[in-house]
Amino acid sequence: MTMSPWQRMRTSAHLFLVGVRRRMVLGARAALLDGDRVLLLRHTYMPGWHFPGGGVEPGETAEEAARREAEEETGLRVEGPMTLLGLYLQKHEATNRDHVAVYVARRHRQVKPFSPNGEIAEIGWFAFDALPEGIDPGTALRIGEITAGTRDVPGLW
Repeated sequence: MTMSPWQRMRTSAHLFLVGVRRRMVLGARAALLDGDRVLLLRHTYMPGWHFPGGGVEPGETAEEAARREAEEETGLRVEGPMTLLGLYLQKHEATNRDHVAVYVARRHRQVKPFSPNGEIAEIGWFAFDALPEGIDPGTALRIGEITAGTRDVPGLW
């Protein structure tokens, strides 16, 4: 069925207003692994160490967003398949309605060097058994799920 221009405008306005009122966001993160190490980063605007990631843009799948964000934030391009670890509710003081799709990637290559910028302060590879001080609790839970090969941990980010 084809929408008229008026229907398209009304539908777009409705979806925009619903989105603003509900403030729900879909994000994607990429757990980049190299053997028994994981790549983490620190943002300039929030505390803790996290997986690379960000918001899913209109017309983009969550997996595409995870790939794009990983490359933009770290200079590493994901090659080959990514595995969906899970979809998690992310709760913090600003919202309790954000959902994050976490993907695991084992194949990647450096396509540009990392340089600290206004968004990312630093990146680093960390052994699973030597995670950095100040790691985001949700990120630590996801790493635990990856290393245990299970998702028995509750889905709270």
